[in-house]
Amino acid sequence: MTFSIGVDFGTSSGRVFLVNTENGEIISKYIKRYSHGVIEGELNGRELPSSYALQNANDYMEVIEAGIPIILEEANIAPSEIVGIGIDFTSSTVMFVDEHMEPIHNKLEFQNHPHAYVKLWKHHGAQAEADLLFQTALAEKKRWLGYYGFNVSSEWMIPKIMEVNNKAPEIMAETADIMEAGDWIVNKLTNQNIRSNCGLGFKAFWEEKSGFHYDLFDKVDDKLSEIIRSKVDATIINIGESAGTISETMARKLGLSPDTQVSPFIIDAHSSLLGIGSTQEKEMTMVMGTSTCHLMLSKTQHKVPGISGSVKGGIIPELYAYEAGQTAVGDLFEYVAEQAPYEYVIEANRRGISILEFLTEKAERLYPGESGLIALDWHNGNRSVLSDSHLKGCLFGIGLQTKHEEIYRAYMEATAFGTKIIMNQYQEWNMEVDRVFACGGIPKKNKLLMDIYANVLNKSITIMDSEYAPAIGAAILGAISGGTYRTFNQAIDAMKEPVLYTVEPEQQKVSRYEQLFSAYKELHDLHGYKKVRIMRNVNQLK
Repeated sequence: MTFSIGVDFGTSSGRVFLVNTENGEIISKYIKRYSHGVIEGELNGRELPSSYALQNANDYMEVIEAGIPIILEEANIAPSEIVGIGIDFTSSTVMFVDEHMEPIHNKLEFQNHPHAYVKLWKHHGAQAEADLLFQTALAEKKRWLGYYGFNVSSEWMIPKIMEVNNKAPEIMAETADIMEAGDWIVNKLTNQNIRSNCGLGFKAFWEEKSGFHYDLFDKVDDKLSEIIRSKVDATIINIGESAGTISETMARKLGLSPDTQVSPFIIDAHSSLLGIGSTQEKEMTMVMGTSTCHLMLSKTQHKVPGISGSVKGGIIPELYAYEAGQTAVGDLFEYVAEQAPYEYVIEANRRGISILEFLTEKAERLYPGESGLIALDWHNGNRSVLSDSHLKGCLFGIGLQTKHEEIYRAYMEATAFGTKIIMNQYQEWNMEVDRVFACGGIPKKNKLLMDIYANVLNKSITIMDSEYAPAIGAAILGAISGGTYRTFNQAIDAMKEPVLYTVEPEQQKVSRYEQLFSAYKELHDLHGYKKVRIMRNVNQLK
């Protein structure tokens, strides 16, 4: 019997799982919230712009260094029984390190400098740089932007690098290497300086055949290409290969065998496809958490407007992986819960349930359209298909009699409508959707939400019995890197998570949601395309 370790780095916490490679059973797990959390609002007493979302990289190593010894002790297994480690990480989370792989923010003189810190995926401080990159790339948009959805996001790596170079050249001067945080973890484990094809392909204007788009970088900034060549470019390891064995130093520190293989990092949502076994064309997987990623696989590469990229071998060798997404889902529901009326909170506390559970009970009693509300779910901008982090959410139809559960349901429906926009976009560009999967803690816990999605999409939805699909996917990659399985299909069939339940659409609800979606689509196009200046002008008054 052998085991692999899957380490899943999310937005707020890290999770370490010990998994049986024979059947995917979780033997032991360790979950730790990051000591410094998400750094927003202020850094060491210094006010930060509202668009900033930073992290402290030391928190990531705390997860590894505390978690792996604990799960080994709990399982009471020999280090030699662990064949590999897989890493997944929320992305694009960008790090700036010195020649010793130490984060720049650890240097005493930069501990209060925001641009020395990790730029989390939802850091939107690089919007001006993203706009410049986009406007420049329009000159040859089919070549430079076609496989990135004809857009540029401030969440991606290159705009964040431009931001630091423009706003903090002293940080760039101290930086030896720039990489995804997932790559940094792999490099710390193996004592190397390598990059994953998944991270670069989706977030850094890199393609397998042509490499980085240096001709585009040259047009944007005469220094950018040299920064990418000297600080980002490195040996690239593909998903499914091994990044090498763990270093002797880290093996001793973690209690592992120095023969333990380490896989290259994979983006967390992408790892979920492996964890649930969605490995075929015509399957759309929704990885639902604070945000949602909508992933598909295809044998061919299409230039789909509004998506976040397509990369060959980014998840499964020889298949193109496609990513789209929504930036606020679980975060949006939490926001609504925080605004709940005092009497609702008191009643939920009296019954010993969460305010979200209480609101869901009340929202279940409503039928589609009963409240007369339509919402735009852009409270953290829009990733797909509008690709505009400046957009803000809106609620239409509210009156003096509107109840809080009606607002909550309107926001649930809005996230489903946003998903339908994405699904329709895939289908309009020759990527049919026959099956829909949902994974993560939200679909497992909230059956009402899944009922709404099934009827909005008019699709059967398969909900997986796992809140930890990314970690299982990472463990699968660890098992492959460690040589337990020769093919992806063998590993996935043995280790994937089981199905929890399936939701079928109901025609009466489908018909009502078609009317509501028509209204949502009009508002989406009006405020996202035609009259986007209205709210932009208002926001400029801040």
